[in-house]
Amino acid sequence: MSKTLKRALSGAVYVAIMWFGTSCSQLSFHILFAVILLVCLYEMYKLRKGKTKILGFLYVLSPLLLVHFIKTELVLFIFILTWTFDTFAYLVGVKFGKHKIMPSVSPKKSWEGFVGGLVFTVIATYISQKFFNHIAFRDVLFVSFFLPFTATLGDFIESYYKREAGVKDSGNFIPGHGGILDRMDAFMISIPALYIYLNII
Repeated sequence: MSKTLKRALSGAVYVAIMWFGTSCSQLSFHILFAVILLVCLYEMYKLRKGKTKILGFLYVLSPLLLVHFIKTELVLFIFILTWTFDTFAYLVGVKFGKHKIMPSVSPKKSWEGFVGGLVFTVIATYISQKFFNHIAFRDVLFVSFFLPFTATLGDFIESYYKREAGVKDSGNFIPGHGGILDRMDAFMISIPALYIYLNII
């Protein structure tokens, strides 16, 4: 099996599990994120082996505990937008990326990729909102605005930890993609930001 095919199949299985676990029931939602929390903590523990772990654990614990207090439809909504942003930021970055955002931490991230991801996130927001029309429009606007920035920041933080550990991936849980933390990094800042907006702002 080619590397690309393996990556596509494992990615599809991951998305299916996340979608089913999030949308099936409250019980499946809580079980899914409890399992993700444990795996991410383990992967962060390995990344920070021999180093201070407090900030790394807070990076994992904060979003994966707060997510249980956010409506599942909003979580599913930010999943769709985050996957859209990540996918198109990567595709546009590979094709047109010349100006790196922070090459010392994540050498592949470019401003061109960020803008491309942002544009397609706005498009995905417009399309998805028709299926999530029970979510308040102001919440939709806020999510579409902050998500590209928080997703990028979450990715940079995990990239920093991986660079310090001298590894490419946080684990090998998902063939062709790395660890669970590699797939969840974009949510690690987005989820607390959404929680703060919903409960404080």
